[in-house]
Amino acid sequence: MTPVTDEPTVPEEGEEPQPPIGHVRVVYLGPVAPHWEVQSDFGDAELIEAFRHRTMARLVLLPPHDPQYRRNRERVIRDAERENITLEWDLGVPEETPAPVEAEAPSPTDG
Repeated sequence: MTPVTDEPTVPEEGEEPQPPIGHVRVVYLGPVAPHWEVQSDFGDAELIEAFRHRTMARLVLLPPHDPQYRRNRERVIRDAERENITLEWDLGVPEETPAPVEAEAPSPTDG
């Protein structure tokens, strides 16, 4: 019997990482609860459904600006790593905003 741990399974040295067994997208629906929806593109239906239940239990009443959201998001990420599920977040806004482009200053002219 294998002990249950919270640590992700790390491939042995020389062992190739396994391809993901499923894909899940966590979508922010907006400020009115339920705030989240869990969508899946592929994977075992029972595995994805169990992951969806755990994810919703962690996020259902938490909007992204709630302090508890960050901790629970990290737990969802670790859970996906343990299950070998690729995880995508759609918060409705780009995660990285591009740096603002500075306008060039007019060059002084000789006159």
